[in-house]
Amino acid sequence: MAGNFWESSHFKEWLLDKQEIEVWRQKDVSYFSSSEDYQKLMIFFANFIQTLGGEQLKLRQQVISTAIIYFRRFYSRHSLGDVDPFLLGPTCLYLASKVEECGVVQPGTLYIRCKSLIRQKYQSIYNQDYSYKAQLIMECEFLLLEMLDCCLIVYHPYRPLTQYVTDLGQEDILLPTAWKIVNDTYRSDICMLYPPYLIALVAIHMAAVVHKKDVKAWFAELSIDMNKIIEITNLILDLYKMWKSYDEAKDVPELLAKMPKPTKCGSPGEPTPSPNK
Repeated sequence: MAGNFWESSHFKEWLLDKQEIEVWRQKDVSYFSSSEDYQKLMIFFANFIQTLGGEQLKLRQQVISTAIIYFRRFYSRHSLGDVDPFLLGPTCLYLASKVEECGVVQPGTLYIRCKSLIRQKYQSIYNQDYSYKAQLIMECEFLLLEMLDCCLIVYHPYRPLTQYVTDLGQEDILLPTAWKIVNDTYRSDICMLYPPYLIALVAIHMAAVVHKKDVKAWFAELSIDMNKIIEITNLILDLYKMWKSYDEAKDVPELLAKMPKPTKCGSPGEPTPSPNK
């Protein structure tokens, strides 16, 4: 994406502090056995958005990643009980498709694809008919825009990642693995805590370790704070450790049962209030 990250609302308003996020989440986390349970639930919804956007709607990864960041930003300031994540997820994809200018996904299409996806893949988890129709998605968009304060431009690690591996001359070897690592970071708060260029560098560093490539001299030339690289690396390793114990079929139904029930934008089968009320 063109533009200057350091002058953007992403940098000025939406690089968040870990302690700040934890304070906002305290009440929601109390519904679960641990903060890890909360994180597992967020992994599930990130996967839900990924599957809906990728498999069902064939959207570009950048659109899906923007939607996941909108989703995570919303719940960094709001409770899961404010808006049902099964409604907010498609709404985030709807807004992201507009912002990323990839061709707007119509709300009616989102409803049909959500209904189909849940029936095909998530019936045992979401054991009711999906009833968030087009009008509900459009109304929820107003709530999302209000919360984001119309700060809609999101910078991702993909562009700096591509530039860095090209500079390294390791596109064929490092890029596929590093790209996957970047995608994995959207299953955690990392994408809200650190600048995209640092996440890209960490992904390259980890990919180089996987493929046994020596990139120490290249990193030395960048004059990067390696303590930050290690810090983010450890967060990604913690994510993988938790993810390894994540059993969607077993864990998610229990977590959804504990999740606070939505009070805005209704709940399945209930009318939705106007965002202005």
